[in-house]
Amino acid sequence: MLEGLKTARKVVGIKQSVRAVKEGSALVAYIAQDADRHIAQQLEALCDEKSIKIVRVDTMEELGKACGIEVKAASAVVLKQ
Repeated sequence: MLEGLKTARKVVGIKQSVRAVKEGSALVAYIAQDADRHIAQQLEALCDEKSIKIVRVDTMEELGKACGIEVKAASAVVLKQ
């Protein structure tokens, strides 16, 4: 499920993810299970409100690697083409 994330058109991080969802350009959101609940809660609520699919990823480290970055990531959003 994460294999296409590296090459997909996306944004990484909570702030950018929230922005993409608010703008209506998000296709699917990936949220790490070990991300701070308080931080991820806003993104989850927005995704529910806008009917955007949420994919849970076990760790922030795993999500960062799947995105092709060297650091951990709490969230990532694949953008509409």
